[in-house]
Amino acid sequence: MLRFGIMSTAKIGRELVVPAIQDAENAVVTAIASRDMAKARAMADRFSVPHAFGSYEDMLASDVIDAVYIPLPTSQHVEWSIKAANAGKHVLCEKPIALKADEIDAIIEARDRNKVVVSEAFMVTYTPVWHKVRELLAAGAIGQLKMVQGSFTYFNRDPGNMRNIPELGGGALPDIGVYPTITTRFATGKEPQRIQATIERDPQFGTDIYSSVKADFGDFELNFYISTQMANRQLMVFHGTDGFIEVKSPFNADRWGAEEVELTNRSHDGSQIFRFPDSRQYKLETEAFARAVAGTTGEVVTLENSKANQRFIDAIYRAAAKDGWETV
Repeated sequence: MLRFGIMSTAKIGRELVVPAIQDAENAVVTAIASRDMAKARAMADRFSVPHAFGSYEDMLASDVIDAVYIPLPTSQHVEWSIKAANAGKHVLCEKPIALKADEIDAIIEARDRNKVVVSEAFMVTYTPVWHKVRELLAAGAIGQLKMVQGSFTYFNRDPGNMRNIPELGGGALPDIGVYPTITTRFATGKEPQRIQATIERDPQFGTDIYSSVKADFGDFELNFYISTQMANRQLMVFHGTDGFIEVKSPFNADRWGAEEVELTNRSHDGSQIFRFPDSRQYKLETEAFARAVAGTTGEVVTLENSKANQRFIDAIYRAAAKDGWETV
């Protein structure tokens, strides 16, 4: 059993990841750390976790954990991923693991020097929904892929929320722009070559709140938009010469809606719906990570993959500041 320590009492950890780790077949939470000992103890009691720490450093120095899960504010991900690796702990860090692609080099160096597993927590890459999309594309189910379209939006103007605070790494692109990019790259195995983009920023917060992106992958095009101030929507569509694939709940698979992949043929006289009820993508992510630590089979998001995805995001920011195409 891989013994996890949870670094902070953040909402995503409380509500999604800690229950998933406790439900995993090969992992368990053995410690909670917070800068407020009372909060750490309260969360530990809630999940029957035996150890609570009043500082992250104390937990990293302990021998009651093998790995850490990091759901801290985005601006702290690089720092604590490196500190955890230097303490000899394996690292599962919330996305985005960094705000610039070049920042990931230091994490790679720490990973290699300390011989630990460090992975960005892109839970979507573990869900059977996205494995099915990848399988269908590889099998030529829609012929030649020509166009991918995507959207991910929600409405949040809470000034106290980290997504609206630039100093904490807030903004739509760091929070949700990474999902259309990682899933397209995962499903197709291809990388973008050049990008056009527009970005709108909130005049009060200063964060990016809307982006419209056009990415040239050579053989096909990806168009997507994201927003933190629009009505909730999630959709990904892969359109080819012989049909198209719609992913109905592409990102928050077990919370947003039906976990379905619909394959429709060219003439619309037939379709197939593949359903994956209760795939529990955070549990699958945990189990794959634990297998990687154990050295058994299991595909996890590598830091090299994370760097390629962040290069995509970095290029979107650059593209929005100019007319015409920006090379990734």
